[in-house]
Amino acid sequence: MSAGAPGGKSGVGDARLDPPADGLVVAFYGDDFTGSTDVMETLEDAGLPTLLFLEAPTVEQLAAHPEIRAVGVAGVSRTMSPAQMDDELPQAFRALHALGAPIVHYKICSTFDSSPTVGSIGRATELLRAEVGDGPTPLVVGVPQLGRYTAFGTLFARYGSEVYRLDRHPTMTVHPMTPMHEADLREHLRAQTALPSALVDLRELDGDDAVVASAVDGRLAASGGVVLLDVDDLGSQRQVGRALHRMLETARENGTAVGVVGSSGVEYALGAAWGRSGSAETLPVREPTKTLTVVGSLAPATRAQVEVALAAGFALVEVDDHALVDPERGPAARADAVARAVAALGRHDRVLVRTPVPGAAAPTGAPTPTPVDGTALAAALGAVTAEVVRLTAVPRLVVAGGDTSGYVAKALGIEALRLVRRLAPGAPLCRAVSSDPRLNDLELCLKAGQIGDPDYLVLLAELGSTPQEGTS
Repeated sequence: MSAGAPGGKSGVGDARLDPPADGLVVAFYGDDFTGSTDVMETLEDAGLPTLLFLEAPTVEQLAAHPEIRAVGVAGVSRTMSPAQMDDELPQAFRALHALGAPIVHYKICSTFDSSPTVGSIGRATELLRAEVGDGPTPLVVGVPQLGRYTAFGTLFARYGSEVYRLDRHPTMTVHPMTPMHEADLREHLRAQTALPSALVDLRELDGDDAVVASAVDGRLAASGGVVLLDVDDLGSQRQVGRALHRMLETARENGTAVGVVGSSGVEYALGAAWGRSGSAETLPVREPTKTLTVVGSLAPATRAQVEVALAAGFALVEVDDHALVDPERGPAARADAVARAVAALGRHDRVLVRTPVPGAAAPTGAPTPTPVDGTALAAALGAVTAEVVRLTAVPRLVVAGGDTSGYVAKALGIEALRLVRRLAPGAPLCRAVSSDPRLNDLELCLKAGQIGDPDYLVLLAELGSTPQEGTS
């Protein structure tokens, strides 16, 4: 991957564009919960105050937040079948389009998690175009800031200190739901949709701004389907952002909207074109009295975080995952988990709820238990967490695991989230917006399993414990 200068590989072009001065700029639907918070913090970082909703908001709901410039819906379409998408996505896209933002973004994972039968990006793109318009649909996946790169249509991702083509990536090639066996994104997409696809490659993004704009806009105008735009460094990212900005301006002038598909690379690119990275407002962080952490992820990063947290004195409440989802034992197991978590919060300031690590304490020769259904477990943990929060005061809640985060947020009945502070990419501290006074202003961190350094949970629990951290 080339290093690249912010003005492009040739170093040409330092002109900065400005986002629209008023009104909504971006409305997005995220295909999973933690990816949606990634977009929210990226928009905030570009200086656009953002609200992330659990359900598509109405114009009336937004009227109560006149300062908001971007709005999102945290969805779960990454695990949906195409038939389930047909039931869920059209009404969500229709509602977002009705809000009047010139960009309607279907947010996907930066590792392109999808297949023809699960999380189909192709089918979602077809549904987006049906609601927003059938013009060219930009596809932006590369996010250098997150170690994701697209070069000549091929997706690469960082793992540790190395960068791998995605069809040779140590974890994405063995993903339990959507293993990646094709790194050429156009080929991967062809298995999911009959829409034609084109590519704006790195060569067309390198050079004088006017020359690049002519080449990119010509390629977009000639397309009747999806146009993948390479992003492998800050220079190509900036040029892609400028192309999106031009489409945004045209849509505003015409009173229309452009449908865009991609990772948070869409918002990173716009921020690069606007030269506004680092513009997020830092909101006050309260001094926490108690922090409840719920772990629904078995990712190596989360396991390391749990070990560090327990060594730092977090009180452990271990729950039986099989019992939680069992039709007969489930109600009693969930009630027991709630009772033990509430009791622990009565004695400790930091409590961590988790299921056993597979095989960690299995007797020698014991049969390996059948893994529980991840969706059912996430729903059960969501129900347990909501009941704990109902029964005892929890000023700060941390959830590790993308699916678990979504189910916890839905079980709580939160209306929306507002970013408080960036902590790790894709895992900010947020504040809940709710008509329930017990939940309104609850501090929340909903993070994917693979996000964060080993001391992440400890640092989060300590955030705001000193005057320097507790003030903005």
